[in-house]
Amino acid sequence: MAEKVQKAGIGRATGFLYYIDKQGDISRAKMARGGKKGGRPEKVQKIGLKKEKGYLYYLDKKGDVSRAKMVNA
Repeated sequence: MAEKVQKAGIGRATGFLYYIDKQGDISRAKMARGGKKGGRPEKVQKIGLKKEKGYLYYLDKKGDVSRAKMVNA
């Protein structure tokens, strides 16, 4: 079961992969499609999230940061 960690309200644009980077901020990169190369990552919003070991952090459907406990951690 997932739990919401931080409200961000990020609106997603099509063709981009959104993720939580090593600094704990929300970043996005253009996805590679049909032989075209992907793009360089860019910061969308600075949060400075401190990640705990054993959790998977992701951007949920509402554009907020959530986490789920990893099974094999």
